[in-house]
Amino acid sequence: MELTGKVAVVTGGSRGIGRAIVTELAARGARVVYSYRDAPAPELHGTTAVRADQADLANLDALFAPVADGFDILVNNAAINPGAPIVDLTSDEFDRVFTINTKFPLFAMRRAATLLRDHGRIVNVSTLNTVIPAPGHSLYCASKGALEQFTAVAAREFGPRGITVNTVSPGSTETELFHETNPPEAIAQATAFTALARIGQPLDIARVVAFLAGPDSAWITGQNLRATGGFVI
Repeated sequence: MELTGKVAVVTGGSRGIGRAIVTELAARGARVVYSYRDAPAPELHGTTAVRADQADLANLDALFAPVADGFDILVNNAAINPGAPIVDLTSDEFDRVFTINTKFPLFAMRRAATLLRDHGRIVNVSTLNTVIPAPGHSLYCASKGALEQFTAVAAREFGPRGITVNTVSPGSTETELFHETNPPEAIAQATAFTALARIGQPLDIARVVAFLAGPDSAWITGQNLRATGGFVI
């Protein structure tokens, strides 16, 4: 229960990796506020659901309203990956993906600067696709790559207050988004190529995030932990 007394904000916490993160942080004692877009997850003790669509920065107010008196952990998890070849991209789709995947997390960090307590934690969720880019995922790769750079700069800026800022980059993970954006043959190939010979589970990623959110990671900042099961070595 190393997070007892801590308060966390997690974006996109109603399903997949985000839901596992919410569950894991709550299990370790944190009070967790999480955002959802369409429907909240089933009620979990110690959590509060807030509707906040990242396509609109105005929803930052709703996201941080429950922690107006301060909090300790921010996890920027929510993202989309519509998938399209470069020749089919539109300006509107570019703006939508970068707003949800990059702009909203950046301004969430900006808002957190005034609310995070000293020695707090920021964890941004990226993807292995920033080092292994895939056809049809240019906007996803680029938006997450930008988020990784914001993480590195924020680590320098927040460091004097003892606040750590890190990235977790999941590999192939058993989520709806993973299956929606990858054909069965690609999933089989990913499994075969992964050193641990399986697709990751959301809990695998959640435990890495929880480590970075906890006291044992106090000397780690500005890093990108690639939780891929050995897909990237």
